[in-house]
Amino acid sequence: MGLFGTKKEKLRPGCCAGTGGAERTGAPEAVTGVKVLGSGCAKCNALEQAVRAALAELGMETAVEHVTDFVQIASYGVMTTPALVVDGKVVSCGRVLRKEEAKTLIARARM
Repeated sequence: MGLFGTKKEKLRPGCCAGTGGAERTGAPEAVTGVKVLGSGCAKCNALEQAVRAALAELGMETAVEHVTDFVQIASYGVMTTPALVVDGKVVSCGRVLRKEEAKTLIARARM
């Protein structure tokens, strides 16, 4: 029982809580594709380049969107950037991935 008779709300953990990928909630549009979430710093740009190289090696013609708007980033539940979103699921956040790591995460998310 919560304080003053209110129920405790169960929180869905985000990617940074170690769940391996939280889905975006409250998305008005269809969520598909690959997105890099981040301010545009060197780490975010490095992740974007690794993702583009990984997609090229996987033979996927998927466009990569770089989201820099913090309101949109927060809507994914991401608190640290850079983050990688594949088909609406946060698959990595808070660190730059190497090309091989990005390939693995993208392939796993697309299964």
